[in-house]
Amino acid sequence: MKYHGRRIGCGHDACGGQNVKRESGKKVQTGNINAAKTIADVIRTCLGPRAMMKMLLDPMGGIVMTNDGNAILREIQVQHPAAKSMIEISRTQDEEVGDGTTSVIILAGEMLAVAEQFLEQQIHPTVVISAYRKALDDAINILKEISTPVDVNNREMMLKIIHSAINTKAISRWADLACTIALDAVKTVQFEDNGRKEIDIKKYAKVEKIPGGILEDSSVLQGVMLNKDVTHPRMRRHIKNPRIVLMDCSLEYKKSESQTELEIIREEDFSRVLQMEEEYIQQICEDIVRVKPDVVFTEKGISDLAQHYLMKANITAIRRIRKTDNNRIARACGARIVSRTDELREDDVGTGAGLFEIKKIGDEYFTFVTDCKDPKACTIVLRGASKDILAEVERNLQDAMQVCRNVLLDPHLVPGGGATEMAVAHALTEKSKSMTGVEQWPYRAVAQALEVIARTLIQNCGASTIRVLTSLRAKHTQEGCQSWGVNGETGVLTDMKEMGIWDPLAVKLQTYKTAVETAILLLRIDDIVSGQKKKQSDGGSSSMPGPENTNE
Repeated sequence: MKYHGRRIGCGHDACGGQNVKRESGKKVQTGNINAAKTIADVIRTCLGPRAMMKMLLDPMGGIVMTNDGNAILREIQVQHPAAKSMIEISRTQDEEVGDGTTSVIILAGEMLAVAEQFLEQQIHPTVVISAYRKALDDAINILKEISTPVDVNNREMMLKIIHSAINTKAISRWADLACTIALDAVKTVQFEDNGRKEIDIKKYAKVEKIPGGILEDSSVLQGVMLNKDVTHPRMRRHIKNPRIVLMDCSLEYKKSESQTELEIIREEDFSRVLQMEEEYIQQICEDIVRVKPDVVFTEKGISDLAQHYLMKANITAIRRIRKTDNNRIARACGARIVSRTDELREDDVGTGAGLFEIKKIGDEYFTFVTDCKDPKACTIVLRGASKDILAEVERNLQDAMQVCRNVLLDPHLVPGGGATEMAVAHALTEKSKSMTGVEQWPYRAVAQALEVIARTLIQNCGASTIRVLTSLRAKHTQEGCQSWGVNGETGVLTDMKEMGIWDPLAVKLQTYKTAVETAILLLRIDDIVSGQKKKQSDGGSSSMPGPENTNE
């Protein structure tokens, strides 16, 4: 039996030729719970509008400043296996729904922390786990009950939702600007394909960061921007209603794939070969000129001769653009990407753009293809004082766009600010009173654990935790007060409906599921075995510790 894996601490010779360290039972469970709690404590101050920032130095010496749960945990290096899986869940949360990365970690940590007392009272982990499962199912049903549907076309409401997602971030000073940017970008990218909504932010809403200027200069372009200049200085840099051709083949003489040798005996043959190369390029350019484009974009190179021919036809050419940018231009102006010049047809030309221009920003040239009629792709231009600020703003915008996408795909909302958690906690506590047997205690503990969100919000803005939390609990026992939560700025109780703080239902569901699942997963572990092969001491006689010399 071979154990591979990371060794925790130094091992002792327990099995044959191996250093194996084995921890089991209580020790492991408390260890896992402590690891999870530690990770949760790192992130705890990053929740809510009064969130603190973390500054991380990565091994390369770069600096990351952020309060996005996922970004922080990505940079932290951890040895403990349980802590690793905590970090994993914040990444899952980020990929799935894009928001709630901080809350999911805090919740998972708290779920484990409340389980600790049961393990000390000798309740078997599986009992705790089945109670947690029940609580999760009930919590999900309660969430669906308290959620309210939302009209996606009501712009004000959508802005409010995004606003409450951005409020906890560093960008909150420019919240209105960020909200409109996120909403416009997502609305642009969204398109329906026979009843199925598709919103691909990653591919078609590109964020371009240009240091310099001020944040207020940021905007969403109705089109695409590339960091490129024209290939020939005399080409036009400003074209109204351009006809655009997109290629992904090179406009230069093809070198053959295999190695070839040419033996030339007569010198006329040599000039003939050169002439053929020229004719080939001329042929390509004639194919392009035939459809009368104004702008040619290609992913590969353009030779000097080809530039000359295109120049004469008054065509602007831009070379070596990224494939992703090419796809975006295609979606923005309605062109098709062509692989061979001789297959160019009229309907491959994109005429949807209103303006092609090249501007100089800072000391670089940028190409803009803007004023598109019905763009399905867009570029978000971010301006800001420094790279660190821009990186943080980009992360915040990603979150905002994800939230907007979630609402468009599943238009249901739940109140934010810890209100949902308190409502669910209250409902679970009520339910646990009708339960019998041991399971009711862990079940009730889940309700307690949910209160951690509200508690952290109160802590982060420096109000008195116990007093506010008790009054909030009391408030939730009354009828029709399900939307009361904590005002993260001041730490007083407010009705979240009036403050307009909403979270998408999809985000909350994902948070609960992930947090409880992780807690269950870590409670299941009762043994950590970490082994390492011994160094070969006596001239290679100690072979791989196979079954015969590992007497477990």
